[in-house]
Amino acid sequence: MLTLEKFEQASELVKNITNPTKLVYSEFLSQETGGRIYLKPENMQKTGAYKVRGAYYKISMMSEEARRNGLITASAGNHAQGVAYAAQKFGCKVVIVMPTVTPWIKVNRTKKYGAEVILHGEVYDDACEYALKLAEEKGYTFVHPFDDEDVVTGQGSIAMEIVQELPTVDYILAPVGGGGLITGVAVLAKMLNPKIQIIGVEPSQAASMTAALAAGEPVSLDSANTIADGTAVKRVGEKIFPYAKENVERVLTVEDDELIGAFLDLVENHKMVVENSGLLTVAALKQLDLRGKKAVAILSGGNMDVITMSSIVQHGLIQRDRIFSVSVLLPDKPGELVRVAATIADAQGNVIKLEHNQFVSTNRNAAVELRITMEAFGTDHKNEIMKALEDEGFRPREIGAKLY
Repeated sequence: MLTLEKFEQASELVKNITNPTKLVYSEFLSQETGGRIYLKPENMQKTGAYKVRGAYYKISMMSEEARRNGLITASAGNHAQGVAYAAQKFGCKVVIVMPTVTPWIKVNRTKKYGAEVILHGEVYDDACEYALKLAEEKGYTFVHPFDDEDVVTGQGSIAMEIVQELPTVDYILAPVGGGGLITGVAVLAKMLNPKIQIIGVEPSQAASMTAALAAGEPVSLDSANTIADGTAVKRVGEKIFPYAKENVERVLTVEDDELIGAFLDLVENHKMVVENSGLLTVAALKQLDLRGKKAVAILSGGNMDVITMSSIVQHGLIQRDRIFSVSVLLPDKPGELVRVAATIADAQGNVIKLEHNQFVSTNRNAAVELRITMEAFGTDHKNEIMKALEDEGFRPREIGAKLY
């Protein structure tokens, strides 16, 4: 059973190894939503995610024999690091099975905590099946990333901290993958104050909790294809589902494209790097009527590799019309390029890439093509630049923008 006594015990124990992640008030998100929005920055946690809480509490509750046998788990990355770090504190051998698509930053960091890493399968569910097989064959103690009451209890320590710091909170939003975080947070929050509304958020392409609630029991999705790799779980936990069903008010879904905008919002307004799964709660805020309410969005992790980060930034800038590309056809004669550049400069556009193709037509005097990628302040400014080019007779045609 999930009891208040155990949640209190877990909340004290995890203080031994966690960073304090004090709430951050977001003036930007508050203005956007009309509520008072706070961020719970678990992206700043030890190992870069909340998962270390549940892992540490789980291992602390094990027998000495279970620890001596060695531990094994499966994870898309954050639970892996949490278990590896916690196991290191207890001096335990640990094996982590991770999907083959796991970002290398998560794989390498897991190894640095002393874990043996095995890459297997395309999603978490494949990795989990293989880890359970190895546990049976070699006698390892399996540490489930979410379908375990001790793990859930450890994750619930987040709710304890939120309520202690903001007793009058109205909403708590938590990402949903397998359901461990939302279950721990929901159960404890309701114990402390039944009026708090708990909102789960999951990727629309991996909406396993939404499917489970519709069916009345956990069901397996055909796929879990999302950029929010930390929540790409096909089936929520069997043991914890009844707790989530009873204590979670709503589960919202978010499209991958919305996470891209949320990433830019937090980087530019809070100077925070948050991984895609951790951004689910921020992206979902606009789906709620939060006027006059206090809401906490849990940022579950910040483990994003630089290549993924650069791709998200590029797509976000393009998505918001802050980078765009146009094609114009010009007669091949001196002075035409200068005219185009001057028109863009007068409209406060900033050219960042230029391609000049003299072979777009067999008649170079009739036309050569100029492809221009430029920065703008947003959609309105982009439209102003396009109009300025049209007014000068260049007939610009917008094309797909690419920085590289």
